[in-house]
Amino acid sequence: MNVTLCEALRRPTIEDLSGFLALLRQLHIPCRIYEEGEYQVLVVPVEQVAEVQDLYRRYPQGHVLAVQAEAAAQIDHMGSETRRLSHRLGFSRVPVTWVILSITALVALFTALGDNLETIRHLSFLDFRIRGDYGYFSTLEQMLGTGQYWRLITPIFVHFGILHLAMNSLWFWELGRRIELHQGSILLAVLVLLFGLTSNLAQYFYGGPGVFGGLSGVLYGLLGHCWLHQRLAPTEAYQLPQGVVGLMLIWLLVCLSGLVETLSFGAMSIANAAHVAGLLIGCATGTLSGYYARTQHSRAE
Repeated sequence: MNVTLCEALRRPTIEDLSGFLALLRQLHIPCRIYEEGEYQVLVVPVEQVAEVQDLYRRYPQGHVLAVQAEAAAQIDHMGSETRRLSHRLGFSRVPVTWVILSITALVALFTALGDNLETIRHLSFLDFRIRGDYGYFSTLEQMLGTGQYWRLITPIFVHFGILHLAMNSLWFWELGRRIELHQGSILLAVLVLLFGLTSNLAQYFYGGPGVFGGLSGVLYGLLGHCWLHQRLAPTEAYQLPQGVVGLMLIWLLVCLSGLVETLSFGAMSIANAAHVAGLLIGCATGTLSGYYARTQHSRAE
């Protein structure tokens, strides 16, 4: 892929830019520097020129620790030290991540966060009708026989409540953008479809006909992919904040125990089969991906 570089800074050669260059590398911003007479010229991708100039105005000497502290304060609600400035990624850099989050937000709007059952029935795994206190669902054979294949995927976009939507969206941004930046948009799109299909089918066959939804199954797939890839072929892109994997696995076990549903007095139903299936298939793709990356690295050496 060709990247167009453009001049972002032109500073005297006597000025030490090493700290600022270290900051750009830490934020994964591609850059080059060369001398032109009495000046040193810094070039970066054209779409990041304004961002780099803004960074230089605020942190001319780098001040990496200051940036980390500022970032941690901004996203403390996720318990992560992920840098806020590295999150400033436009559509052109992570289009699939943005598309998935945009669709999720639109579906949340049109389904009134799970309250509009008439809209949800067009996106649920199986079509259904509500008559009195009972729900009547079509069968999987009827769904496939009438060509409603979108239902195999669309439940991942349906969320029930603002907390459900917010947490899943934040985690998809955290995990999805890492994969898209490191392994490409096509792979992320394929993984979302694969994890969505697998988790939805698992939940249907385990739990039977019902209304379920959310990105959680996909998220556990993305987590498993990053985790196992990182174990086999370590890369900074998949180096998740310390304790994230353990926390997500503990939460999975808590959900499997039935404790969450018990404490909510049945008001909250957890799609455990979707979570487990997503994690397993994600670990499988992460293993294949990590093994392939390690093999390619060995050959390059």
